[in-house]
Amino acid sequence: MIIGQKFNQLTIEEYFFYIDNYKKYEDFNTLGLYRSIVEHDKLSLEEKIAVREYAHNTFKKTFDFLQLKDPKVFVEVSTLGQELTKADEAKIWDEVIKNQQIILSNKQIRHRNFGTYSKHNCGYDNCIYNGLMIRQGSELSETSMHFEGDKNKYQQRLKSDRRKSDRKKENLIIKKELNDQ
Repeated sequence: MIIGQKFNQLTIEEYFFYIDNYKKYEDFNTLGLYRSIVEHDKLSLEEKIAVREYAHNTFKKTFDFLQLKDPKVFVEVSTLGQELTKADEAKIWDEVIKNQQIILSNKQIRHRNFGTYSKHNCGYDNCIYNGLMIRQGSELSETSMHFEGDKNKYQQRLKSDRRKSDRKKENLIIKKELNDQ
């Protein structure tokens, strides 16, 4: 069976019904469910929070993985109804980054092409590359998942070249001193 309509057009009763019977529907999408909670215009804030909590009962593990797949939706859904200061928002994003790192290490995932990080999105509506799947680290990627502990390969190469030139200079200095004596 298929749902046949967008999640952001459902009533609160239909949300509950589809969450209870999600296994029967082949087009059920948990990311779409959580994204629709934020985008839904007709539901009140209390109803949105009720749908979020009801969805958490069934999809909490999937919701936690949303930190990796689409962190913006994760933050919007988890802070629904809260008024945040800039400091609160920065603290939440720091937690998301820490949790992303934990999820990647626990699942032993070595690549970082997930959800919003795997598609080109420069912010321009008329860009021909919008929505294009991109390779990690390519020139088209604006946003890439990176952590403080990551090593900068470019800096490593510069350091290697600097050490190599220092070794050559050292040998030249020694040879020059031996020739002078």
